[in-house]
Amino acid sequence: MNAPGLRERKKQKTRWAIQEHALRLFAEQGYDATTVEQIAAAAEISPSTFFRYFKTKEDVVVEDEYDPIMAAALAAAPADLAPLSAIRHALRAALGAVGPADRQKIIERGRLMLSVPALRSRTLDNLVATIDVIAGPLAARTGRDPHDFAVRAFAGACIGALIAAILEWVDGDGERDLSELVDAALGALENGLES
Repeated sequence: MNAPGLRERKKQKTRWAIQEHALRLFAEQGYDATTVEQIAAAAEISPSTFFRYFKTKEDVVVEDEYDPIMAAALAAAPADLAPLSAIRHALRAALGAVGPADRQKIIERGRLMLSVPALRSRTLDNLVATIDVIAGPLAARTGRDPHDFAVRAFAGACIGALIAAILEWVDGDGERDLSELVDAALGALENGLES
């Protein structure tokens, strides 16, 4: 995967700065009481610029930079790994890139997604998109089409395990190690309810 150019890096930096301002305002004022105009003002951009980065107010919470990282890590996983082992490898690599400040941001976003009905609904759309993102590299590994039902079902099961780990982690205020929780969730998927 090629590294993004300077222009793209600047756009991404602005995008995640907008998200940080939004999360701060949501913590201070509440999600419903915070307007796009207030977020834009805090980020020193216009409301129209906000909408160039995020289609909706919900998207500023739900969207993140981790899907492309996870897809790239999955594509780069050793070719001899079985699909689930490759997913575990990719998630360990992706989570290894998440620093303490990012972990706190994930907790804040998770709490919002669980508590605000409009965000819960939008989160489902985002999870379907994540299934699509990882179905591509999974299909390439297995010689199947990304729209193959088995590929999508497998990707969905892995995302379901990831969700269970993140919910446990958010519920525990991030006290447990997220990488270990994700690995345990994928291990439960791998072993079924046998152990």
